[in-house]
Amino acid sequence: MIAKFELNTDVLVLGSGPAGFAAAYTAAKNGAKVILVEQSGDVGGISTSGLMSHWTGSCGSPLYYDILKRSSEISEGEFRNKIINLIDPEKLKTLYLEMLDEVGCKLMLYTFAEDAICDGDKVLGATVINKSGKTDIYAKTIIDATGDGDIAARAGAEYVLGRGEDNKMQPATLMFKVGGVDYDRAVFLGSFESTYETPNGELQALAKEHIPYPAGHILTYKSTLPGVVTCNMTNAVGIDGTVADDLTKATLICRRQMDDIVKYLREFVPGYENCFIISSASLIGIRETRHFKGKYTLNEQDILEAKVFDDYVVKDAYFNFDVHNITGAGLDKTGVQKHFKQTKGYTIPYRCLLPEVKENLLLCGRNISGTHMAHSNFRVMPICVGIGEAAGAAAYISASQKRNLNDIDASEIREIIGI
Repeated sequence: MIAKFELNTDVLVLGSGPAGFAAAYTAAKNGAKVILVEQSGDVGGISTSGLMSHWTGSCGSPLYYDILKRSSEISEGEFRNKIINLIDPEKLKTLYLEMLDEVGCKLMLYTFAEDAICDGDKVLGATVINKSGKTDIYAKTIIDATGDGDIAARAGAEYVLGRGEDNKMQPATLMFKVGGVDYDRAVFLGSFESTYETPNGELQALAKEHIPYPAGHILTYKSTLPGVVTCNMTNAVGIDGTVADDLTKATLICRRQMDDIVKYLREFVPGYENCFIISSASLIGIRETRHFKGKYTLNEQDILEAKVFDDYVVKDAYFNFDVHNITGAGLDKTGVQKHFKQTKGYTIPYRCLLPEVKENLLLCGRNISGTHMAHSNFRVMPICVGIGEAAGAAAYISASQKRNLNDIDASEIREIIGI
C-alpha cells in the first residue's frame, strides 16, 4: 500500500524551469513559506536538463540579470559592459540550488505533480507522487509553472491546445553538443533566416537536402567550453507534449536524427570536419501545448505595438515571432526572426497570469494567457523568468496578507520586483 502524507505551505510552485524557479525564489526571498516541486533530478528545466545554449531574447527582470551575473562569475562593472548570455548548464544547475537554499525554499526533486485539489473553483493545492509515496500539499497560493499547465488543466481551467484553428503545435527538439570544432573557422548560424554560402552551396539549403525530414535546418551556437558547439537541429513534428506516448516518440525520432546531423556538419560546415557528439539533453524540448484563458489574452498586436498595460508586471520583454515550422524543418511561414521590426520591447499584464475562473491559482511561464503567435514570443526563458518573478511576488502578497489574487494591484507587484 502506498504511503500518503500531507503538507501545508504558503506557496506551492509546480515545475522548476526558469519560470518556476523565479516564482519560488521570489516568493521565498520575500518571506513566504514555499515548496517547489520538480519531476526531474535538477532545477532549471530547458535551461539545464534541456541543454539550452543561451538565454535568447531579453526581459527587464532584475532576477534575470542577477542570474546572468551570478552564473557568469564576473564583477558588477564587467557585467554592465558585457552581458554574457551563454549557458553552462552544469554551473547553472548548482546556482539554482544555491539560490533556493539561500532563501529557505523547500525543494522536492524526483516528484511528479499528479492532480489538483479543489473545492469548486477554488484550488486548494496539489497531490504529488514520488518514491516516498503520495503527498497532498495544501497552499494559500498555487503556481502552475509546469510549462504545459498540467495542474491548471486538472483543476478545470479553460485552455486552447496549440494554434486555435487546428490545435497544431510547434515541433519538439532534443538539444545536443558536439566537440572537436575548430572555432577559428567555425560557422555559427543563430536563426533560420541566417544563411552562409560555401563552395558546395548554401548551408540551410544543404541541410534541407542532406538531413532527413522532418529535420533539415542548421542552428549552431557557441558554448562556454572550448571547441564545443550546441546544436538546435533535431526536429519532431506532430507531437502533443501533453501525451506521454508522444514525448517518448519525439525522443526516439530526435535521437535517430543526431548521427545524420553530425554527418552533415562534418561534410559541409567549415570548422566541423572532426566534430563528435559529447552530450545530449535529458529533457525533450516542448515549445507549445496549452494556452490558458485568462482575464486577458495577450495577442500579437499588443507585441507589435509595444503596448504598455496599466496592470503590467513584466516590462521590456523582447524577442521575435519564433514559430518553428509546424510541418517540417526551418521557420514557419508565419514566423519572423531577424526581420522582426519591433525593437522597443513590450509589457505583459497581470491579468494574463490569472485564470478566468479559478481562484488561488496563478499561471506562470509559457502557459499564461496568450495567442499562438504571441506565445511564440513570450515563451523564451528570459521572459519566463520575468513572468515567474511577478507570479512569486503576487503569491507572497496574497499569502502574507490573506488577500485574493484578483484583488492585488499590479503596482504592488512591481514595487516588490523593483520595476
